[in-house]
Amino acid sequence: MITTQPAYFTKYENLDFSRDQNGILEVRMHTKNASLIFTGKTHQDFVDAFYDISRDRDNRVVILTGTGDAWMDQIDFQSLGDVTNPREWDKIFWEGKKVLQNLLDIEVPVISAVNGPALLHTEYILTSDIILASENAVFQDMPHFNAGIVPGDGVHVLWPLVLGQSRGRYFLLTQEKLTVQQAHELGVVNEVLPSDKLMNRARELARQLAKQPTLTLRYTRVALTQHIKRLVNEGIGYGLALEGITATDLRNAQH
Repeated sequence: MITTQPAYFTKYENLDFSRDQNGILEVRMHTKNASLIFTGKTHQDFVDAFYDISRDRDNRVVILTGTGDAWMDQIDFQSLGDVTNPREWDKIFWEGKKVLQNLLDIEVPVISAVNGPALLHTEYILTSDIILASENAVFQDMPHFNAGIVPGDGVHVLWPLVLGQSRGRYFLLTQEKLTVQQAHELGVVNEVLPSDKLMNRARELARQLAKQPTLTLRYTRVALTQHIKRLVNEGIGYGLALEGITATDLRNAQH
């Protein structure tokens, strides 16, 4: 039975952690206990947080979710700094690579419980093994084209992988907003649930998985993500470099 609480549980102001005796870790993203507003601080902190989760061998299943009515639908662009400055972008470049690599290095099953609109950093969701979504969820790549930059932070790898090359490119280029029903029909979402049933179902599946031996859980996650890890490692740096070129060109862009 797991009784200790790691130091990282209270380390991050935008993440709430809880873990039961079966090693099921719940990770809830929030801003002051409301829906998360993505900032430069969360961009930095999530790198370390997912690393901490990955190296904690008392974690046996992970549930990732949001707070309130949205999974993630707001971003504070100003907090990311001057993205037209190559030295500022270098920080984003490094963090953008590491956050996905650290997510995929979580070597236990990961369940995403998408509690509402997911309009940015949906690549986090697509690294999960099981994706549940509430009836009010929608999916979109909102921020990149709105800011005039390449969608190169991992969405360019994972959405075409999940939707297929043609549909995935269409999704990103048109900023298509998929309803949860469309996402389910296209195979992005595994189950659609009423909002008040979402976390109960995530916990039910987590308890079902937790009945397996720990090494079975760990090595199944390793086996199922090996292909995704290869694609992400090949594509993430290049995508972020292209995104960075367009970010540094914003000051000269003609609209």
